[in-house]
Amino acid sequence: MLRKLMSGQGARTSQLGAASLLVGSIAFAAPAWAAELDLAPFKASLAHFQDKPSFKPAGPAFDARKCMAGKSIVSIPVSSENTFTAAIEKEMKVIADRVGFKLTTWENQGTSQQWAQGINAAIVQKANLIDLLAGSDPRTLVPQIMAAKEAGIPVVASHDSGIEQRAEMMKYVDGDAVVDYRTVGNILADWAIVKRGGKLNALVLIATGPLATGLIQSGVEEELKKCPTCSSKTINVPPVDWATRLTPTVQSALTADPSINYIITIYDGMTQFVVPGVILANAQDRVLIDGFNGTPGALSLIQQGRVDMTIGENLNWIAHAVLDANMRRVCGLTPVNDPFIPFYLFDASNVKETGTPPEVSKGYGDAYVAGYDKLWMMH
Repeated sequence: MLRKLMSGQGARTSQLGAASLLVGSIAFAAPAWAAELDLAPFKASLAHFQDKPSFKPAGPAFDARKCMAGKSIVSIPVSSENTFTAAIEKEMKVIADRVGFKLTTWENQGTSQQWAQGINAAIVQKANLIDLLAGSDPRTLVPQIMAAKEAGIPVVASHDSGIEQRAEMMKYVDGDAVVDYRTVGNILADWAIVKRGGKLNALVLIATGPLATGLIQSGVEEELKKCPTCSSKTINVPPVDWATRLTPTVQSALTADPSINYIITIYDGMTQFVVPGVILANAQDRVLIDGFNGTPGALSLIQQGRVDMTIGENLNWIAHAVLDANMRRVCGLTPVNDPFIPFYLFDASNVKETGTPPEVSKGYGDAYVAGYDKLWMMH
């Protein structure tokens, strides 16, 4: 999700306001005689995500080549300038060529007007499905989506909303491929709690605008409430302000509260601006940092010892999962409820597996490759 934020999101994020906002502070101060926090439950919640991801099918096997013959899908990413969606689109094209159907990516610079043009073009082309990928907001495209439905073309939103947001999203689209963003927040908090031995004072950096933000923040707060010896302060810095506001905001927060010992960034694209703030506050020896997305920049900072952990997403795996859901819908099969897109934790112990410098989608293993080939009866 972070990689969606760093480019091509101007149409949405420009409306968010320019100032950093202190959202709130949560403190659960324990008396001096309180027993040590049992870290076992927090460690247990992390264990699954420290193993190489395994493949889990989202539905029964089907003959993808047979049912997709002569079919076409138009994919409208949030922005063609966005490296996150560009990488997914590139892999989706490779998959489409292997399966044997036409995939058209609608090039755009992240405006709702351009997304609308993409839907209109797909209607003219008589596409079999329109996919709004990773942030092309269907709420801004109601007339165009209605026109597509009248033309008999389903419109889906992939890798944008969380599980809990499905009901709201389905008011606008025919289907979705959701992400478990609340679990992302759980992982970020659990990791920090464990790394600080239950004595966590966290600075939580959020970024309003993206649909994922609220769910990730809720997941963080959910776990912090389980830790009576932990405290936290939350600051909102919208994506458009990261380059100018994050560094001084972090420096100021760490200077004002020398007891802060961890920074949770809900999108790890923030880390490139957070690290300088930590250094300026002379706090690099007491503050650790984690985040979500597994961007090459954050992985590189882990290799340098400046970031502690990031929750990674394999973009090639995402491409397969999205097309699996899309093909099932085109083929008239049961829609996917959960695409089972996995998370994998990278820290100093395994970050070398991503390459030097780190590469997109490297280090996750390749269980999904054989898994989808079998699922789609490609052999």
